[in-house]
Amino acid sequence: MASWFVGVLFLSTLLLCSADVHHYEFFVRESNFTKLCNTTTLLVVNDSYPGPEIRVHKGDTVFVNVHNQGNYGFTIHWHGVKQPRNPWFDGPEFITQCPIQPGTNFTYEIILSDEIGTLWWHAHSDWTRGSVHGAFIILPAENETYPFPTPYADQTIILESWYNGDYKQIIDDALAAGVAPRTADAYAINGHLGDTYGCPNDTIFLMEVHSENIYLLRIINAAMNEEQFFTITNHTLIVVAQDASYVRMFTTDYIMISPGQTMDVLVIADQNVGQYYMAIRPFSDSAAPPNDFITTGVFQYTNNEGGLNASLIPLPAMNDTDAMLNFISQIRYTNVSQNPTISVPADTDINRRVYITIATNTLPCNTSECVSDTRFAASLNNVSFVSPRIDILQAYYGNNITGVFTQDFPFNPPVFYDFTGNLTDFNTEAGEGTRAIMVNYGDAVEMVLQTTQLGAGGSHPIHLHGFSFYWVGIGTGNFNNETDPSTYNLVDPPFINTVHSPAAGWVALRFFAYNPGVWYMHCHFERHNSWGMSTVLIVRNGTTTETSMRPPPSTMPRCPGT
Repeated sequence: MASWFVGVLFLSTLLLCSADVHHYEFFVRESNFTKLCNTTTLLVVNDSYPGPEIRVHKGDTVFVNVHNQGNYGFTIHWHGVKQPRNPWFDGPEFITQCPIQPGTNFTYEIILSDEIGTLWWHAHSDWTRGSVHGAFIILPAENETYPFPTPYADQTIILESWYNGDYKQIIDDALAAGVAPRTADAYAINGHLGDTYGCPNDTIFLMEVHSENIYLLRIINAAMNEEQFFTITNHTLIVVAQDASYVRMFTTDYIMISPGQTMDVLVIADQNVGQYYMAIRPFSDSAAPPNDFITTGVFQYTNNEGGLNASLIPLPAMNDTDAMLNFISQIRYTNVSQNPTISVPADTDINRRVYITIATNTLPCNTSECVSDTRFAASLNNVSFVSPRIDILQAYYGNNITGVFTQDFPFNPPVFYDFTGNLTDFNTEAGEGTRAIMVNYGDAVEMVLQTTQLGAGGSHPIHLHGFSFYWVGIGTGNFNNETDPSTYNLVDPPFINTVHSPAAGWVALRFFAYNPGVWYMHCHFERHNSWGMSTVLIVRNGTTTETSMRPPPSTMPRCPGT
């Protein structure tokens, strides 16, 4: 009874706050962009790369009318928005909806709740998000302030992967051949490639600042397959939020941000008047690393008289695991009034435990385009996710559509082995399926994500739709369910939606399942997601209208062939 009441209170609090309503129009079509001295045709929103920024206040509702003027279907996801009781507008293709077909439009209703700070939106079909993405800024409510000194101004910083070529075609060709997609040709800051790639026509992002003022950087990692270090030469960064939740402030020379994550960072313009590099460089602990490129921008003081400060850019090496761990270990929840009240499930609350291994694998390759008899695959608990042709939400809600998914995702690895040991001669073949994790409304869930050394190994950024969760634990080696829980942080764990699961290690997550619906969970490395490193969490309805999914809108896009 107490759990039911807390859940109803949670949803009611999120939905009954006074709020404004906003309307946006997204026209999605192809446009030409010239970078690296090469002209590429991309699918973009409103002819811009990155796309338009949504800027609203905490608790508002947003309607976005998406017009598909391109050549193929796609969907849009509102990354990090919980959408209470409203999975219909969450966006992942064939999970909660079917694609918006060319020549049609679809209006999303985005219900904000306790999110505050920086989120983002992106396409959620094949690799289209590489060029269809933008910022989703959530300002404090009208009666709220920041829990830190009010910045003079804020600046969105979107980190991106640039390919000379069509993103969808790149992954389509790779999947058909059973090979890994090629690595990015460059990295971008707000669509600018900077001055390190050798093309004289490339532009560099410039942020102009006034001396002694405080600026709020809203940093979004929209890259396809690269975690990124970020720094500003000679300036201290003050981290204040991650994934639209305030954190205990701490200072650092750099940040490490995974694809899908957002971070709010203060910087004070307190150095000698001049120009200073901001820069990004990938982090990787995988045997299949990305290109080790540095992309630059400029942090420029007004009235400066000199050129760029030529100080060494203080970025860690691409494989600097210590730098990565040193940074992420400092992130903690902060108990400020602007955050939702902390509610970490206690040990005695947990009634649903899921232990999931993360792996890259192989599967048979049987088409004429295959370059060998096996193809790259990826899995969770050795299940490589197969995307259906009718969305899972429609099939689940309708109860009369069969054969789309099964409700039997394994709650433990089907085979236990030395997940983080030498697996050179281990059988890497996965099984396939569209298998959902089923939980009841109000369940207290613990998920342990175990990264394995199968394939190239390495870290994985895992994103759960419909929720923020408490990241309560991290460790190296194989998770020990008897001793490792004693190391959990149940006092002030970060409240996030995308977690970095380290190479040859594990992370533990906890949350209450107070959001009924169908919610996608996947690796935010797009190559891994394309190979099947994903699953679906289905939270059954509660016993009341307020604890159940909203009914489906009549305007949902039709699935192909229906």
